[in-house]
Amino acid sequence: MTLHVEIINPYPATTVKDLLETKLLIPRKIRHFLRTKKHVLINGEAINWQSPVEKGDKISLTFDREDYPEKIIPMGNANLIEPLYEDQHLIVVNKPEGMKTHGNEPTEIALLNHVSAYCGQTCYVVHRLDMETSGAVLFAKNPFILPILNRLLEDKNIQRQYWALAEGKFQTKETVYNDKIGRDRHDRRKRVVDSRKGQVAYTTITRLKAFKGASLVNCQLKTGRTHQIRVHLAHHGHAILGDPLYSHRPASRLMLHAHSLSFTHPLTLEKITVKASSDSFEQGLRNHK
Repeated sequence: MTLHVEIINPYPATTVKDLLETKLLIPRKIRHFLRTKKHVLINGEAINWQSPVEKGDKISLTFDREDYPEKIIPMGNANLIEPLYEDQHLIVVNKPEGMKTHGNEPTEIALLNHVSAYCGQTCYVVHRLDMETSGAVLFAKNPFILPILNRLLEDKNIQRQYWALAEGKFQTKETVYNDKIGRDRHDRRKRVVDSRKGQVAYTTITRLKAFKGASLVNCQLKTGRTHQIRVHLAHHGHAILGDPLYSHRPASRLMLHAHSLSFTHPLTLEKITVKASSDSFEQGLRNHK
């Protein structure tokens, strides 16, 4: 599979080397292939690695099969996909609760397979949601954009906000939880607060609305540990209703929904913000009024 990528440079004037290495984050091995094969054109012309690239210049890149070996996965059902944003490089979709983001086995069908069927090509997971959680999920549509989006995520430049219906009342409008999170030694499915061996985790909780015996809160992630919101809230006495692992309060579903995702598009510098809705989450709120 040959992949052709064309970009209108959104960055200030720089060199080809700097653009590919520090702005587009193309791996060293791939940059080597691009240089030796002369697969980089600026405004249709061959260049050297120190050639200037001005803002607005047209960058053309060609990747061969050896650069990005083709990955084949089973196609799912395109009709199950609700797109929230899409361009030639990436797609954000609204995941329903009860569906895995990706399968544990190569033949297992999950959201990734349905997204790939919708796009007509193999896509790649940038971040995941727990099976019981609904909401906005970002996927890369080609292996070129994947490391760029991964770096955005690592640098905390992809903002993810969740709504949760949590037990009890919050005494302050905003609270920051920074308890370290590690594995539960007694239950491999679960995570626990572990101040000694856990990984650093930050969650900002904002009180939105009070319900009978529960509160609707907005949760903004600074880190993305497994079950982070669920563990932080449960540890502080505010377990999410309907949580099968951390709560004893029943609900029609896990009352956690990724309602907003925003980032600056690395290839256009456009600010992208998407909102995801969930009928089942809204129904769960109505059931607790």
